[in-house]
Amino acid sequence: MTPLTEALERAVDLLARAGVPDARVDAELLVGHVLGLSRGSVQAKVVMGASLGPDDAVALAALVQRRAAREPLQHITGRAAFRALELSVGPGVFVPRPETESVAQLAIDALRAVASPEPVGVDLGTGSGAIALAMATEVPQARIFGVEVSPQAYPWTRQNFREHGGDNARAVFVDLAHALPELDGTVDVVASNPPYIPLGAIPRDPEVRLHDPELALYGGTDGLDVVHHVSATAMRLLRPGGFLVIEHGDEQAASVGALLAADGWSAVAHHRDLTGRDRATSALRP
Repeated sequence: MTPLTEALERAVDLLARAGVPDARVDAELLVGHVLGLSRGSVQAKVVMGASLGPDDAVALAALVQRRAAREPLQHITGRAAFRALELSVGPGVFVPRPETESVAQLAIDALRAVASPEPVGVDLGTGSGAIALAMATEVPQARIFGVEVSPQAYPWTRQNFREHGGDNARAVFVDLAHALPELDGTVDVVASNPPYIPLGAIPRDPEVRLHDPELALYGGTDGLDVVHHVSATAMRLLRPGGFLVIEHGDEQAASVGALLAADGWSAVAHHRDLTGRDRATSALRP
């Protein structure tokens, strides 16, 4: 038997030396994954002086080595937290980030403000389904559609919609540029976290650079190729007065705002994330 505190400290040290941010958090989450416990329960076990059995110690060591090689924690555990959801993720699908939770909040607030008893929301480029399923679960009277075109991501989309979607959420496999013509002029809210990294900007973090799918990262020379399509599709889908919100890089607010204004959107506004960076832009359909 290995004292849990000893195994945990060994994991923290290895992850920290590999440059993993928040090494202790990840180590505790990996222990929790092996033992089937929450992070808080792992901390309690440490205080109580618990030990790891031989099989669990071997399993933990293998997972720590994978994380030290900078494989995303979410790929190792197969789960990613997003607001109140625990989503299934893995190779081929973009791992949802905390900053996208504020984008989902803007969409949720807009849905809740709709006078209709059954507002309609669309998530263009839904990936894991994070924004769409947040809307569907937090505004249960709404009808939500999540659009995804990647054949590698869509199995994760379907799995998460099966786990969390209920009767009010539907996943659709289609290019967002041609999505949902049957809903033209009837949608209340469109949200999107499109690929927006310029082709020349290589992400610093190896978890992103080596493991997130390129289709979900790169948006052409200036990063805005897909944003143009999102703007056009949202203009087609939304009713007059309908709400659009797009996530983007923190240096792209002005260019996204100019793009939307040129496309005829009104009330263009920028929104900051929890770190104070402009990470989303919203607009209303005239």
